[in-house]
Amino acid sequence: MTYETILCEVGEDGVAVITLNRPDVRNAINHQMVDDLHAALGSLEERDDVKALILTAAGGKAFMSGADIAELRERRAADALKGINANLFARFERFPRPTVAAIVGWCLGGGCELALTCDFRLAGASSRFGQPEVGLGIMAAAGATRRLPALVGLGHARRLLFTGALIGAEEAVSIGLVDEVVPDESVLDAARAWLAPILKQAPEAVRQTKRALQAWVHGASEGELLALDNEIQSDLFEHPDKFARMDAFLARRKR
Repeated sequence: MTYETILCEVGEDGVAVITLNRPDVRNAINHQMVDDLHAALGSLEERDDVKALILTAAGGKAFMSGADIAELRERRAADALKGINANLFARFERFPRPTVAAIVGWCLGGGCELALTCDFRLAGASSRFGQPEVGLGIMAAAGATRRLPALVGLGHARRLLFTGALIGAEEAVSIGLVDEVVPDESVLDAARAWLAPILKQAPEAVRQTKRALQAWVHGASEGELLALDNEIQSDLFEHPDKFARMDAFLARRKR
């Protein structure tokens, strides 16, 4: 498929790469990008050959500078109730395979909120992070008020969300907002390297482990979590990959 505001490809290794592609406006998210990202996710979710997803951006100056302010200026209460960005970002969070945000440059507002939905975040040294919404008279309403404190703690989240402060990559890694800082030109390679040990594992086991973690993140009860763990494990116990991998392990031990 072709898109107006993004690029999407799947490599032979099963890693899908979505590239935000509005560099002339620092990859600001508009309604067309929301539609394009939904379409790309819908396609990738259905593919058994997709083992992981990297989210990155074109231009080298911004991962995403936030919302398209001219478009956002015209939104009203009814638009907020639709959860336009929030629903898309929730879909990213639910993506059934491991996800990595490969970030270079500005990662602000909705861009930071989108990065928060990924399982991992790798940042180029030039990256800058922030939630400046309160300075524009609105709030970070696409998930930052819960995903940010879950990552960095309530104190750091309050500072970022109440003040609109911008922080650099080194501070971001020190508070747990990102997992690793690398040179800007290495960020995509670093994302692939981060995924490499994951891709060596049983794909269905990884997918189901993410499903179980998501259930906990979203507040499932202890009983629900126990039942889900048992259900998942029962499925994995019958999966061909379990037998193949355990047979290989036992064969190596007999040598």
